[in-house]
Amino acid sequence: MTEKKTGRILRSLSGFYDVQTPDGLVTCRARGILRRGEGSPLTGDMVEVSVEKGRGMVEKILPRKNWFVRPAVANVDALVVFAANVNPVTEPFLIDRVAAIAGDRGVEVCICINKCDLDPALDLERIYRSAGYTVILTSAETGEGVEQLRAFLVGKLTAFTGNSGVGKSSVLNRLCPELALPTGEVSEKLGRGRHTTRHVELYRLGEDTYVADTPGFSSFDTDQMELILKEDLQYAFPDFGAFIGKCQFHDCSHRKEPGCAVTAALAAGQIQPTRYDSYLRLYEKSSQIKLWEHK
Repeated sequence: MTEKKTGRILRSLSGFYDVQTPDGLVTCRARGILRRGEGSPLTGDMVEVSVEKGRGMVEKILPRKNWFVRPAVANVDALVVFAANVNPVTEPFLIDRVAAIAGDRGVEVCICINKCDLDPALDLERIYRSAGYTVILTSAETGEGVEQLRAFLVGKLTAFTGNSGVGKSSVLNRLCPELALPTGEVSEKLGRGRHTTRHVELYRLGEDTYVADTPGFSSFDTDQMELILKEDLQYAFPDFGAFIGKCQFHDCSHRKEPGCAVTAALAAGQIQPTRYDSYLRLYEKSSQIKLWEHK
């Protein structure tokens, strides 16, 4: 007898999908039509499955609120961008380009500054608090800030990302010790870590609370950055929000135009220089695409 169930994909690996249903975890394959093109099932998808003699089949992918190519994950409510000011040092542009991708897709962003026991990263904290982001200081070593982060995660499907070695998996182990995820050491010579997360997997931390531990910045959709049209990029920077629409020219790009409210806010210290520099760099990338390339 075939049973029909609805559930969420917690892991996809080598053509198999682990689906959490109300009756437990079911390992499934997917119908051939679902394994081709953009319709392929992703970790985080809500799906309809059929189960017969213990074998599952993904029959249908339910509508998504959003999805990312790298990492391959869907239905993300929030993104926690991990950063540090020591071993390795996170460049603000790395944070800004990923935060812009999330902002463009309506995903809430939290900046988690880890290793604060070694360096409090006061400049990073100031930059992102003034930009309007939620900022949480943590230490995977001491446990500082971990409960504050846990409170942020409740009721959401959240993706963790950040440059390799910054401590994403270590913090996740603090949140849920029974996971015992592998963690990597940072190369003292190179100042960067090795990837310890090879695929995207959701970990359930509580009722309706899931965390996706993902590979580092080298994988997080960065080659999709150009898919934010230059006209839309300003809206992906929340610190620009109060000034958009107040420029002398309605189509102001916030670069060299006279009467620009954004550059005036920059001069007045209301927008941080690193944030504006990131905007200019991303605008240049966005300017290179043609409208017909944007789908």
